Amino acid sequence: MYKNKKTGLIGIIITIIILIIVVFISNMDNKNISYIENIFNSLVMPVQNGLVYLKNKISGNDSFFADVNSLRQENEELKKKNSELEQELREFEILKAENETLKEYVNLKDKYKEFETIPAYIINKDISNYSKNIIINAGSDDGIEENMTVIADKGLVGFVISTTPTTAKVQTIIDPSTSVSGLLGTSRDPIVVNGTIESDNTLKATFIPTDANLSQGDIIETSGLGGIYPKGIQVGKITQVVETKNITDRYAVVETSVDFDKLETVLVITNK
Repeated sequence: MYKNKKTGLIGIIITIIILIIVVFISNMDNKNISYIENIFNSLVMPVQNGLVYLKNKISGNDSFFADVNSLRQENEELKKKNSELEQELREFEILKAENETLKEYVNLKDKYKEFETIPAYIINKDISNYSKNIIINAGSDDGIEENMTVIADKGLVGFVISTTPTTAKVQTIIDPSTSVSGLLGTSRDPIVVNGTIESDNTLKATFIPTDANLSQGDIIETSGLGGIYPKGIQVGKITQVVETKNITDRYAVVETSVDFDKLETVLVITNK
């Protein structure tokens, strides 16, 4: 509406100027008409052209601003839709993660049917050179007690060292102060496996019988001795055998069955 009013006003102004000039010329002698026409052309036409240019300019600007406002509105609508899609994607990812967690729980319970277990997931990690513990979201209110064994899909994780009503601290087998009494998978020779400060996913096997035949790829599992871990849970596999001058000092490097860097869900064994 504002645009139409401004355009009409300019048209009226132009019309009035032309009428005044026409009346003035009609009262002049013919001999003066040519002279007046020259003055008219030199004075009035530039004004008229300027007014027409101004009219077109204003009309163009109105169109420009209208386009800008339209684009701004479309941009706001697109931002809103994008925000809604991002929120839906986050909700989908949460549901997907929860679904994967439930699948892991089901797989774990199916794999270790001989044990009574409590599922839990890791809520904190204290992994350093000298302490390699994890915190799980189940505690004494759930029936968890100290010295209970903790396992994962691939094998042994560690044991519970303390509890609160809703959480439990687990000392992992990669902790340097932890020892696991194990058996070689092929020869069934006894062996002791300890955590190290060098790596978060390797162990050191010592106290190897002098007549034991070690080889890369041998699986080590718990022996059931020591009063904490039940028998038959996989600990890891030998990746390197280090011979020494004294055969009683030889040792093996063991890669843990559990990837502690990616560990998220566990089971706590409540019976043995």
